[in-house]
Amino acid sequence: MKEILLMGFYQPHEALSRFLVAAQQEFKIPIRYLQEYAALGTGGGIYHFRDQILSGGAEAFFVLNADVCSEFPLQEMLDFRQQHGDAHSFVILGTTANRTQALNYGCIVANADTQEVQHYVEKPSTFVSEVINCGIYLFTPAIFQHIGEVFQRNQQELALCPYLGEENSNGWQRAEVIRLEQDVFTALAGSGKLYVYKTDGFWSQIKSAGSAIYASRLYLNQYSQTHPERLAQNKPGGPIIRGNVYIHPTASIDSTAVLGPNVSIGEGVTVGAGVRVRESIVLHGASLHDHTCVLNTIVGWDSTIGRWARVEGTPSDPNPNDPYAKIDSETLFRDGRLTPSITILGCSVTIPAEVVILNSIVLPHKELSRSYKNQIIL
Repeated sequence: MKEILLMGFYQPHEALSRFLVAAQQEFKIPIRYLQEYAALGTGGGIYHFRDQILSGGAEAFFVLNADVCSEFPLQEMLDFRQQHGDAHSFVILGTTANRTQALNYGCIVANADTQEVQHYVEKPSTFVSEVINCGIYLFTPAIFQHIGEVFQRNQQELALCPYLGEENSNGWQRAEVIRLEQDVFTALAGSGKLYVYKTDGFWSQIKSAGSAIYASRLYLNQYSQTHPERLAQNKPGGPIIRGNVYIHPTASIDSTAVLGPNVSIGEGVTVGAGVRVRESIVLHGASLHDHTCVLNTIVGWDSTIGRWARVEGTPSDPNPNDPYAKIDSETLFRDGRLTPSITILGCSVTIPAEVVILNSIVLPHKELSRSYKNQIIL
């Protein structure tokens, strides 16, 4: 790995800049953010910045959608391409979904022997395949030729039908909006240049803040298998640990607290006596006072939860009885009401003693005075 490029059309800000500097220092690798002038689609963005991608003379590069979590079997994808493809072939990471949920993803039909992609359909209206696109790709520079063909075709269509660009005053911009899935993969299927590597490891979309709890559980479980030293253990004089729990070395945890399963405690967090935390993420600088109960919740940095308070959310986990079930992307509101989900406390939120917060979203810098249920607190 030589370089990491983050691409998006969001205006860079101080928090992102701090993150990039800290990540470069930690991982000892150049990391840059490239801002698109508009949302260019999954293919248009990398095509727009193709010179920057190719400037290092890369023989191959990975493209990862930012809204997924996974074991990211990148080395395995490289090995797979060497075995099945050639210097100009491309690899999609695939996984298995159940027949119903597969309709919400890009579906792949592949040759059972060679794993060459024969057919690709993005979010089909009827069942096509249980193998779905994970949004993780291995490309070579040859991909830009195929994306360029789509770009040229878009330009020709605009020239013939200029009214197509009326909604967007810049027709060139509209031509550069390219989707890898619908515009490129569909055309490459059956050409002998596109393959799928199917993984049995974990994978999930992250379409909402509540999905972070489920993602944290998946990563903690991976650590228990590959890096158990990262996880907390029951020790004399320490807190009671149940299941997979991560505690930052700078956190202060009372010996009578009970943590887990699936809990992550951040830098400088303080957890008082008799506190119970389960299926939650507590970010840096937060303080949980004595006898608080935190369940299915994300506690924002520098937030405070008072004594005997209870903060709880409702998990939206996949069906545990279906090994191929994926987490559903719930809408924030249904029938005019807030959909029950995990509770999220923004940064620097203060929850007073003996207050109950259920299935709510609390925006940053709020000091609450009473209990809340199924509300967004602005």
